[in-house]
Amino acid sequence: MDREHVKGLADKAKGAIKEGAGKLIGDKDVEVEGKIDKATGSAHNTAGDVKDAERDAADALKK
Repeated sequence: MDREHVKGLADKAKGAIKEGAGKLIGDKDVEVEGKIDKATGSAHNTAGDVKDAERDAADALKK
């Protein structure tokens, strides 16, 4: 697991907590912040997947 995947996982967890807290206390702003954090986490995961694919392609060319 590389840095992008770790960052994505952390952002998704933080977002889920914020979103849940926002729903619990009825604060739409906190709920939206949580959704944004979760989306950011997904973007980091995607970036990590792209980096993994690049590494795999480079490794395949070396063989």
